[in-house]
Amino acid sequence: MAPEDTLESMDARADRNGALVDLSLVVPVFDEEENLPKLHAEIVRHVGGMGITWEVVYVDDRSEDRSFDVLMELRASDPHVRVVRFRRNFGQTPAMSAGFEHSRGAVVVTLDADLQNDPADIPALVAKLDEGYDIVVGWRKNRQDGLVLRKVPSRIANRLIARLTGATVHDTGCTLKAFRRELVENLPIYAEQHRFLPVLALASGARISEIVVHHRPRIHGVSKYGIGRAVRVALDLLTMKMLSSFAKSPLPYFTLLSIPFVVTPPLYFMAALMTSDAPTFDSGWGQAALFTLGLMASAGVYFVLLGLLAELVVKLFRRSDRPLSTADGGPVMVRTGGVA
Repeated sequence: MAPEDTLESMDARADRNGALVDLSLVVPVFDEEENLPKLHAEIVRHVGGMGITWEVVYVDDRSEDRSFDVLMELRASDPHVRVVRFRRNFGQTPAMSAGFEHSRGAVVVTLDADLQNDPADIPALVAKLDEGYDIVVGWRKNRQDGLVLRKVPSRIANRLIARLTGATVHDTGCTLKAFRRELVENLPIYAEQHRFLPVLALASGARISEIVVHHRPRIHGVSKYGIGRAVRVALDLLTMKMLSSFAKSPLPYFTLLSIPFVVTPPLYFMAALMTSDAPTFDSGWGQAALFTLGLMASAGVYFVLLGLLAELVVKLFRRSDRPLSTADGGPVMVRTGGVA
């Protein structure tokens, strides 16, 4: 979805074309008015002491409480704060996507607004990223959530994702992640796909690592995401698996699609020979059947040729693709100086 159609930006769009900062924090917000002041105080304490230039982009997912008012108060008191507000409630993934677009940092870190992610882990994430990785994922090894509704579904989802995609990350659903700017600019996400960002990054050739992060119990408010989201996550996983496999080698899928069209005509003739001396196409119905069988055979050939063309396009695209690194092959490191 186009941001112009869904967002009310509280900062001038032209400001995004200005100087970059070293670090951007992207924080989706929905009904977290009690948590926001403490969260921002922790961000200031832990990120402000890193000796880098930084900003925090809060994306209000059209909260129904005073979250937006609190964000505007934070914005008025702290120049590091930038606020984006949706015209209506869209969900966590669109909020992250909007935050990515409005961020200006060489490194982008995402975290939740409910205080369960600990801002004290941000320096460690960035330091790990500086070792040469493109994305660093937080692992909530000691997760402070309910067993039946949160922990068990999350473990099942993580194992299923690892098995189907090959992304050996313990906790893909953890919001606390660090990305290089080059990565977030090339990761279009939708539906519930924010949890699949490591998978999408891996498909693009990114270098992935993970570190154990703190996970704290929720103090204020209630969780906005229940067991019902599991169905959407499962559908997104199926979609991603199909698209990723298709993108790697489309010919088998086109060939599979052509099989019914190629096999049906000879099967029809065999059935006709078994029930009569010879198939007859003298009648109007017979001529229509012959025409239909001819179209099906042509469609089968067409799908095979289309698959070959798709294979050619994929190979040409791969040949022109560039890795996410500097020209000499080294990692793009986070800057520690002033604003560029």
